[in-house]
Amino acid sequence: AESTLDGHLVQGHIDTAATIRSVQAAGTGKEVTIELPASISRYVAEKGSIAVDGVSLTVAGLDKGTFSVALIPHTLEATIAKHYKRGTTVNLEADVIARHVARNLRR
Repeated sequence: AESTLDGHLVQGHIDTAATIRSVQAAGTGKEVTIELPASISRYVAEKGSIAVDGVSLTVAGLDKGTFSVALIPHTLEATIAKHYKRGTTVNLEADVIARHVARNLRR
């Protein structure tokens, strides 16, 4: 059987905490906009990965000082994301691959 590495590697480390700026209905799910601290902004890219409270999510959009993620019904049902509202503090973990790429580019 062939084995491949797929998806976002989450280590379970917390890089920083951030505040939710908004939660809006989006189809059958929700779009959540979260502040993007400068300390991890270089590791965050649109369509890239980020862990929010340990949940691997795809970055749906980037704006000045914020990023957004789309939450599907399953994620809302299975995680604490169902309780997110404006002002909620969340823990963020940057993508580990992005971190290693950035470190190697600085060398």
